[in-house]
Amino acid sequence: MFPSFGNKKDTRTVGHGSQSIFLIVFTLLMTVGIEARLAYLQIVEGPKLRQRAEANRIRMILKQPERGNIFDRNGKLLASTRYPSSVYLWPMAHTKPSWSVVGPRLAQILNISQDEMEKKLEQAGANSSSLIRVARDLNEAEITALKEYKNELPEVEINTDSVRYYPHGKQLAHVLGYTRELTADQLNDKKQSGYRLGDVIGQMGVEKAYEKTLRGEWGGQRVEVDGAGRPIRVLGEKQAKAGNDLHLTIDLDVQKAAEKALGNHRGAIAAIDPKNGAVLAMVSYPTFDPNIFSKQKLSQKDWESVQGKEHPLINRALSAFPPASTFKIVTTTAGLESGKFSPDSILQTFGSLTVGGVTFGEWNHAGFGPLGFPRAIAMSSDTFFYQVGRKVGGPTLIEWSRKYGFGQKTGIEFPNEESKGLVPDETWKQRVLKTPWTVGDTINMSIGQGALQVTPLQSAIMFSVPANGGYRVQPHLLKDNEEAKSWRSSLNMKPETIKVLREGLRKVVSEGTGKSLNVPTIPPASGKSGTAEAGGGRPNHTWFGAYAPSNKPEIAVVAFGENTGEHGGTICGPMVLQVLEAYFQHKYPGKYKKSQPDPSEAKTPNSGHVTGD
Repeated sequence: MFPSFGNKKDTRTVGHGSQSIFLIVFTLLMTVGIEARLAYLQIVEGPKLRQRAEANRIRMILKQPERGNIFDRNGKLLASTRYPSSVYLWPMAHTKPSWSVVGPRLAQILNISQDEMEKKLEQAGANSSSLIRVARDLNEAEITALKEYKNELPEVEINTDSVRYYPHGKQLAHVLGYTRELTADQLNDKKQSGYRLGDVIGQMGVEKAYEKTLRGEWGGQRVEVDGAGRPIRVLGEKQAKAGNDLHLTIDLDVQKAAEKALGNHRGAIAAIDPKNGAVLAMVSYPTFDPNIFSKQKLSQKDWESVQGKEHPLINRALSAFPPASTFKIVTTTAGLESGKFSPDSILQTFGSLTVGGVTFGEWNHAGFGPLGFPRAIAMSSDTFFYQVGRKVGGPTLIEWSRKYGFGQKTGIEFPNEESKGLVPDETWKQRVLKTPWTVGDTINMSIGQGALQVTPLQSAIMFSVPANGGYRVQPHLLKDNEEAKSWRSSLNMKPETIKVLREGLRKVVSEGTGKSLNVPTIPPASGKSGTAEAGGGRPNHTWFGAYAPSNKPEIAVVAFGENTGEHGGTICGPMVLQVLEAYFQHKYPGKYKKSQPDPSEAKTPNSGHVTGD
C-alpha cells in the first residue's frame, strides 16, 4: 500500500504567526537605538569626550604673561619683573603610586607640607590639562636638591616664572601696592575673567587700581604626551601677551625726598601739582617692603613687618585726622564769601573768648590785638576765627567744608583705601551723640577741631584752591596729556577772597608760624601750620601745608605727623621744606642756594600753641 502524500502534516513552528514580525521590529529598534546612542555620543557628548581623550594625550603648558612695567613721570623704573624658578606638577600627580615617593621628597626639599600641595592639585581637578605651580621663587639650594633627586621626581617640572620686583623697596609701597597669589575667594570671583589657580593679582595701590592694564594675557604650548606623560611633540603655541606699561604722575626724586623728610615719624606727606591734581609724591610711615609678597611663603618676620601694631599697610595719606589750624583757610573763605565780612574787616583778638558759658582760649593766652584776615592767618589767631565762625554759623561753615572736598572721597584711584573723612553736622550729631548742634560745635570747627576729620591728600587739595585761583582739583596718579581743566572744577569764589587767602598764607612764611620756609633754598613760599589735640592724653598731631612759588605755584605739599607732639611749624614745616628743596633744586639747578646740612637752621622756636598754630 502506498502512502498518501496529499495528507502529510506540516510540523514547522518557527516563522508562524507574529514571531517574524517581532524579530524584525526588535532588530529595527535595536538598530535605531544604537544609531541614536552613537549620534548622541558624537553630536551631544562629542566635544566633552574628545576633551577627555585629549586630556589623556594632550597637555597645555601655560606661559604666564609678563606684567607691565611701571614708570614715574620722567621714565624712571618703579616696578618691573624678575624671573625666578618654580616647581610645577600635573594635577593627577598625587593620585599616582609614585606620589608616595614624590610627595614626601618635595615636601622635604621645598619646606612645604604635602597637604598644601595636594590641596592645590585637588583644587585644579584631576582632569585639568594645565600644569599647577606648587612652589615659587626657588633658591639655589632648592634647585640643586631637585636636580640631585631627579630620579625620584620623574614628573616634577622646574619652569621659569615672572615675578613682580620693586627696585625701590619701601619708598613707594603705598603708591604701588603689591601683587600676591589669588586667595580661594578671589579665584572664585575671577574665574570668569580668565584667572587661574596660582595667578597673581594686584592687591593694593596702583597694582590693584590698574590690574586689567598691567596683567596681560596667558599663552602656552599644546603638547602631545605618551602614556607615561612624556612630551612627544608640540602641537601648537600661543605667545603670552605682556601687560601694558604705566607712566605715573609720581616724581621719583620728590618721592624719595618726602620719604626721607618723613623719616621715622608716624604720618604722611602728599605733594601734588595744584593746577591739575597730579600726585607728585605720596608717602606714609610706617611702611613695608612690597617685595616680600613675591615670596612663596612669608616668614614670621615678614608677617610681623606688615601686621604690626603700627599698621604699616594703612596709607596715612588717605586716612583722616583733625586738621587743626590749616582749616582756617576754609573759615576765611566762608567768612568772606558769606558777605558778613569784607577783605578789610578788623576784629579784636583776646586771651580767650567765652560763648554759652564755655571758655575758648587763644593759643598764646594773650591775644594779638586788632587783626585783619591776612595777619590773623599769619599769626593763626584762634579768637579771631572763633568770631568768624560764630557769625557765619555752622551751616555756612559746613557748606564750604564740603565745597573744598571734605567729607567725601577725592576720586584718586584707590577708593577702597581712602577715607572720606568727616564733616559733622546736625544730623550726624543727633545720630551719633544724641545731642543737637551748638554754637560751641561751630567754634570748634572754625579752628579745625571737634569731630572734623580730613586726610593729608584732602588737605593738599585745600591748599591748591588758593594756589590755583579758586579751583578744586581731582588727584590722580596716571600721567596723561589731558589739560588741567579736565581735572578741576571752579568753586566760584570772589577774586577778593583768593587775594586775601594768598596774602595771609604768604605772611605765614614771611612773618608768622612758618618762618622755617623763609629761606633762599626755595622760591618764596606760602603755607599754614596746624597742631591738633589728639585727646586721651596722647601727644598732639602736627600739620604743615605749603605751595611755591607764591606768585605762580607749581607744587603743593602737606606733611602730617601723627601724635608727634610739639607744633606743626617745628615738626612738619622742615619736612615740607625738604620736599620743596628737592623739587626746585632739581628742576632749576643752580637757581637756589643749596640747603645747609644742619637741620637746626630750618627750625623756628614756637610759642605754646595747643589748638592749632
